Amino acid sequence: MPTENRPQAALTLRIGQGTLSTAVATAEGSIVYEPYVVRSGISIAANLREAFRQSDLLLEAPPRVRVLLDTDTLVVPIEQFCEATMATMMHHAFPSTEHDVVCHNVMPDMNSVAVFAVNSDLHMVLDDHFRDVQLIAAAMPVWRYLHQRSYTGTSRKLFAYFHEKRLDVLSFQQNRFKFCNTFDAARPHDALYFMLYVWKQLQLDAEHDELHLVGSIPQQPWLTTEVKKYLAKVYVVNPQADFSDHPATQTKGMPTDMQLLFIKGR
Repeated sequence: MPTENRPQAALTLRIGQGTLSTAVATAEGSIVYEPYVVRSGISIAANLREAFRQSDLLLEAPPRVRVLLDTDTLVVPIEQFCEATMATMMHHAFPSTEHDVVCHNVMPDMNSVAVFAVNSDLHMVLDDHFRDVQLIAAAMPVWRYLHQRSYTGTSRKLFAYFHEKRLDVLSFQQNRFKFCNTFDAARPHDALYFMLYVWKQLQLDAEHDELHLVGSIPQQPWLTTEVKKYLAKVYVVNPQADFSDHPATQTKGMPTDMQLLFIKGR
């Protein structure tokens, strides 16, 4: 990387269930984004070890890093959160995390805490390469963005955030979550069912209330056409429309959560 474009801020590393990418803002105000081709058959931790030998951004990485982790996340009301028992809660909700490192992020504007787990091998790789690691639940920047959008207009809103072949369905009531759940939604038919199921569960109005879709929407034309057969007000949210001048929204291929982290922080 040429000297004049070397990073002047913390590296951002995004780790999904089968994806790995890095990004950093340069002194000139642009963003350098570098996706890494993940090898199937080996763990994400092993892929990250290999990436440190191949990635330009990781080879010259500063000691400080923000790590976005797209992983199972438990939302806990802030008044019920206890750091001493968060691991027990996480292991009970997601038994597969029993041997993982459990972390948390406080979301004061939503009166909630995001609890999530990091694979222990992956955690070790990060500690081995960086002196200062900030772990962030990848959904958090999107949740905060959608929470702020929930205040626009007078209609009640349901939000559907698509990422890593999964679907977060969210609803807010003032300064907290009213509903938050994650579904496996590799197929758009499944996504359609889950959105309409939650819509009915929350007793939203098909004529007056709103459904907002954001993220990597599978078969978007088909899905939006189908959901409009049932709901009158369906919108596709594009952060680029709100932040058209920000370099993050102009960076091809960058996931929505990483874009919003650069734009609005965690």
